[in-house]
Amino acid sequence: MSRLDTFLRAIDAEFPDDRLTWQKRLPTFHPESADEAARLFKLAVREKQRLYITGFGNNIDPVGDRFADLVIVRTDRLNAIHEISDADLYVKIGSGYPLRELMLSLTEKKLFLPHASLPYVGSAGGAVAVNLTAELNGHDLSLKKYFIQSEIVTPQGEVIKLGSICFKSVSGYDVVKVYAPSWGLLGLIVSATFRVVPSTAAEEFATMKMKPIDRAHFLCGLDESSQDVDVIYSRKIKAKFDPHGILPIV
Repeated sequence: MSRLDTFLRAIDAEFPDDRLTWQKRLPTFHPESADEAARLFKLAVREKQRLYITGFGNNIDPVGDRFADLVIVRTDRLNAIHEISDADLYVKIGSGYPLRELMLSLTEKKLFLPHASLPYVGSAGGAVAVNLTAELNGHDLSLKKYFIQSEIVTPQGEVIKLGSICFKSVSGYDVVKVYAPSWGLLGLIVSATFRVVPSTAAEEFATMKMKPIDRAHFLCGLDESSQDVDVIYSRKIKAKFDPHGILPIV
């Protein structure tokens, strides 16, 4: 019996329901909570099984031989709006929630998230993972600026909450920003909280244009053959977050 077969049997024993499906001939796990995702990751560490995280599969469609030995973790069931605060100007949503659909709910509250108005057809978690970026008045405006808090399952199966909804938090580096971009290589984003602005500010972003998503450029930062200081630092971050190599570069 292969390692993958052993892992799939372990999933069936741990989750006796419909969490595991087959998408394009690949075993695909659909967590519905952070706890379920954490249990899956712990199983993966125990069985030494590699995983691949995806939202809607728009930027990388998990299909073909390079994914043959992986189990896909799809965020499509983490798709709720948890909270919209018009008083404190933030919105918290599941990572599988479609980013563009968020504008419908925000508009009702007279709120606005600039990047939700872009022609990005994907999930909120995916938008964070690629650090969705636009050009505005000759400058780059990334989603990272509005990404303030997140619930994350680490590759070792721990559930952590990073960031703060406060306008002014403690000093130091805001670790949640590491996940924008992370391309699913540092853990599973379960929920994302974004700073929003009053809808009266929407006209300030009228000329905003979405920039191409460049995965190749990001992955150059993990090139094993490069001795560039920034590249070495990126590899160290990857090794620190994922010591067992559960989330490989595909």
